[in-house]
Amino acid sequence: MQGGIPAWEPLSAEVLADQRGSHDRMRAACPVAQSPRGVTLFRHADVLAAASDPVTFSSAASTFRQIPNSLDGPEHAAYRALIDGFFTPQRMGALEPRIRACAHALMAALPRGTLIDAVTDIGYPFAIRAQADWLGWQGVEVELLAWLADSHEATRSADRSRTDAAAAAFDDIVAAQIRRRRALGAAAPRDPTAELLDVRICGRPLTDAEVVSILRNWTAGDLGSIAASLGVAIHFLAAHPDIQSALRAAPGELAPAIDEMLRIDDPFLVNRRVVTATTRVAGFTLAAGTRVYLNWASANRDERVFGDPDAYQPREHARHNLVYGAGVHVCPGRPLATLELVVAVEALLRGTSRIVLAPGESLERETYPSGGWRRVPILLS
Repeated sequence: MQGGIPAWEPLSAEVLADQRGSHDRMRAACPVAQSPRGVTLFRHADVLAAASDPVTFSSAASTFRQIPNSLDGPEHAAYRALIDGFFTPQRMGALEPRIRACAHALMAALPRGTLIDAVTDIGYPFAIRAQADWLGWQGVEVELLAWLADSHEATRSADRSRTDAAAAAFDDIVAAQIRRRRALGAAAPRDPTAELLDVRICGRPLTDAEVVSILRNWTAGDLGSIAASLGVAIHFLAAHPDIQSALRAAPGELAPAIDEMLRIDDPFLVNRRVVTATTRVAGFTLAAGTRVYLNWASANRDERVFGDPDAYQPREHARHNLVYGAGVHVCPGRPLATLELVVAVEALLRGTSRIVLAPGESLERETYPSGGWRRVPILLS
């Protein structure tokens, strides 16, 4: 523990019962707090400053090498340049009709007037179908859905052996896709998975471990993120019928609208950093080696920047929105995530006349390491 920094426990029952409210209260009381896990930054200015200073706040905070998340400096830049090439406007434009087809097929099959859950019946199925189509992983959707359920349970258990087993199981899924493409050789489909086997970094091909790491980043993280984001967006629309009506009439506004919904109720809680040299944040000294958590969910509700954190103002708040991070590590998959979320919500709005929260049914919040909703019971008509 570092002297003078207030203590808190992010995994206490009180905090987990109301993560968003707890972050709001902590941010109002103190800009930083510490637990045995590390020091958390709550305010927008401090989170943005740390994210924008990768020299002092290193991303090498993981036990395992994660590409590109745990890399710094020129090494990060080289891998990031490679990865960014998979998310160009041209690629996203070519992919859009396929993602749109996935969305329309799913939304058309949803029952009307019957209780469904926005997260498990819409979020997860869409995320898996869209990602499988993009990566060329058709045929493993059921396996991915089962893995997601196991992974979430393992994470919630806080049992390291279970989380390690879930990680190993996912690596097996990825490795099988790599083996299939290597076996097919020139006959392998020209999808992003196969492309990764051909690209070069610093004049050499990627190792299988590097390919697995990149694909894990694209899938294991994105599947849960897209599902959680759809849960937040659908809940917001159901809870705000006036905004739902306005977006039905102006679907071209969906991209900034969804970003603002995610700012208000950010499902992406934190990213980790490690301090490389003694520095000061909000008047407190952080020693070299301190593990730091950038609390995006809190920063995105900072009254100093957004006024009323629950005020829905997509255009006004856009330039300060940190849903996809900031700095050199800003999310490389943002173009794909935006495409998937906009297409999915647009398909849901086009395929329905009304989305409402199911009367008498309880909502359930997600807990660390995620935010947003675990269960959003709705009715479609």
